[in-house]
Amino acid sequence: MKSLSKKFYRFQTSKKYLKIIKFYHQIFKEPSKLKIDLPIYNFTIHRKYIVNKIIDLKNYKTYLEIGCDQDELFSSVKIEKKIGVDPNNGGTHRMKSDLFFEENNQNFDIVFIDGLHEYHQVKKDILNSINCLNPNGIVLVHDCFPMSYYDQAIPRAQRKWNGDVWKAITELRTFDNLNICVGAFDNGIGLIQKKNNQNKLLLKTKIKDLKYTDYYNNYNQYLNLLSVEDFFEFINDNNE
Repeated sequence: MKSLSKKFYRFQTSKKYLKIIKFYHQIFKEPSKLKIDLPIYNFTIHRKYIVNKIIDLKNYKTYLEIGCDQDELFSSVKIEKKIGVDPNNGGTHRMKSDLFFEENNQNFDIVFIDGLHEYHQVKKDILNSINCLNPNGIVLVHDCFPMSYYDQAIPRAQRKWNGDVWKAITELRTFDNLNICVGAFDNGIGLIQKKNNQNKLLLKTKIKDLKYTDYYNNYNQYLNLLSVEDFFEFINDNNE
């Protein structure tokens, strides 16, 4: 089964398959040509730096990563105890995240989510992670900030792909008990704290009805987008 899963993943990310999916979007969807050009976006900041700086800043001891792939991040995280979950590659636990959370009885200081980049799954991963956080712990979420239609298209239509993680972040920003921002670096890293929402999003449109054009016109508001400097100020200002 694991071998079949890897083969299926390779098939889904092959050039020929992605070309077919892009054609599907062109025929049955309404691909927008609008692309985001953001002056504050920092192309030099990597998640390795962000995660390790937060660990040092808050003296964290335990780390969970959902979606490890080739261990690009997982192998670089400097912390006393770490667990990595991936159904195909990397980490320490070869399983899907849903099963891991069903069986898990541990709490963590910091969780990094980089699993399946689809709204329904990433929302589940976030809420499951919130439920196993230590007091004053945080959840980080990768790929929150797509800059074009195809960056976030479902189904996936290109190699560079953020998916519609942005929808999960947008919805959770309407919750009273989650405080959230997104850093404008490394494809957008969301930061989620289990505490009073200090900048609650009032959303009139249902999540299922949101389209890329809605996101394009409102991404700053939807994501609470911050520069790297303001991202760390957000952590410090909300540090209890």
